[in-house]
Amino acid sequence: MLTLEAQPDLRSRARRGRRTVDESRWLDPRGGWQNAGVLLTVSTTVRPATDLGFLLHKHPERAQQFATAAGTAHVFYPEATEERTTAALLLDIDPVGLVRGRGGGPAGRPGGNGTRSGRSAADAQARYVDDRPYAASSLLAVALAAVFSTAMAGICKSRPELAATAIPLEIRIPAVPCRGGGAALAERLFAPLGWAVEARPAPLDPQFPEWGTAPHHDLTLTGTQRLADALTHVYVLLPVLDDGKHYYVGQAEADKLVREGARWLGEHPERHLIARRYLAHRRGLAGLALAQLAAADDVPDESIATGFEPGLVAAEQEPDPAGTDAAGAGAGAGAGAGAEPAVGPEALPAADVETSPKRVPLAQQRRQVILDVLRAAGAGRVADLGCGDGKLVAALLADAAFTEVVAVDVSHRALELVARRLHLDRMPERVRDRLRLVASSLTYRDARLADLDAVVLSEVVEHVDPPRLPALAEAVFGAARPRLVVITTPNVEFNVRYEGLAPGTLRHRDHRFEWTRDEFAAWIGGLTDSYPYTARLGGVGEPDPDLGAPTQLAIFERTG
Repeated sequence: MLTLEAQPDLRSRARRGRRTVDESRWLDPRGGWQNAGVLLTVSTTVRPATDLGFLLHKHPERAQQFATAAGTAHVFYPEATEERTTAALLLDIDPVGLVRGRGGGPAGRPGGNGTRSGRSAADAQARYVDDRPYAASSLLAVALAAVFSTAMAGICKSRPELAATAIPLEIRIPAVPCRGGGAALAERLFAPLGWAVEARPAPLDPQFPEWGTAPHHDLTLTGTQRLADALTHVYVLLPVLDDGKHYYVGQAEADKLVREGARWLGEHPERHLIARRYLAHRRGLAGLALAQLAAADDVPDESIATGFEPGLVAAEQEPDPAGTDAAGAGAGAGAGAGAEPAVGPEALPAADVETSPKRVPLAQQRRQVILDVLRAAGAGRVADLGCGDGKLVAALLADAAFTEVVAVDVSHRALELVARRLHLDRMPERVRDRLRLVASSLTYRDARLADLDAVVLSEVVEHVDPPRLPALAEAVFGAARPRLVVITTPNVEFNVRYEGLAPGTLRHRDHRFEWTRDEFAAWIGGLTDSYPYTARLGGVGEPDPDLGAPTQLAIFERTG
């Protein structure tokens, strides 16, 4: 068994390297943890448990340290046996340096939005005496992303099957501020994700119990999860529990929330609360992020990039184009500086509390409709143009009736993600022989796409600049000439039904346009006038009697 207490040879080996750690600073001789930094531990009992080192890309016999924007991060293993292995991340934060060196303290705490404002002298002094050096916050989330970025991406070349498998995990964070909700808040955030939650309140000072309890809790999460998902849950929800961030919150943070929450946030019963708190109560950003999730455009499973570390405090301030919710949009939506609004059910809007029946995401509905159309037409050789993250490609490969599946994207990065999602390196040969990955621009002729039964452009045309649409049409209908073409695109008229999506705002930042039903029909009519195809129009998703369905659908069949 490898433990930092019982194996002095491990300590000596760590100290012989250039990077050394003094574990006595955080290991209490009585068996507990000292508050000498911000601590997070991850444990597993999967056999052999030491494979956790492969998943985290950190060797159990080495104590390592990393310089991050949040402070110095130490990674070590208090225990490492085949039965149980625990990895610890300890973040050392210099509170004085945090204030002096970065021009501010923990901006974005309750009532803040990651921006600086005028403060009194007493307030300025108070920033030197706070919980940042020992309480888990966005500082720990930044360090988590910096140190375990590859693990959070679900990448493990040594153990790819294990990285894709849900394993028994226990995550412990000894000091988590659960502001405005206590243990119940932690339960509401993590339990819907499949975690068993234990959150024990901490006393302000054990020597003076009459002082009462602090807002901090000793949080333990137990469950069976993919390690990448588990780390992402913690990464997103730590700032939500703390109700603040130490750096500027802008559009990039909203994009990050959509990306990291794509798999689970849209169905979370507390998604409104999570979005508001994660985005520092900037109502416009929170509404836009939730609208993008509700619109359910396929969000690529791109992980946090290696080395991702937002600055501690933004050097320049940006105006909030969507408006900051200084007064609060309904109970619980915001608070004045220094306030800690209650987040019990009585303090939340009805949308935050009531759990509606589980809905089928629009992206999933689109894929099912496309599969039904292809099967009904007897299409066997199919190309997905602009395949994105490859979810449709995976669905096509799962059905042996599709004898050839061509995944096409202009982005090599997208094709790499498709290969990773499909576990191409472990794919059975009979399935692999049915798949082709093709890097190609959709606006140029490509002989590799000729003579197919069907071509799919799902949520693609709106990403093309309008002047390039004729070139796209010629490449598909004039050069490739498949027997069947299926196109889906957003119905801009339906956008008013998405909560938080401002009038005139498109569903995705990369959309060049979004068509009304008449505009889409006119474009389709132009194609059938120019090429030997007939077309049928339809929709995907629950239609509005006045606005139509959220997604527009066109099915082309070649006539000559």
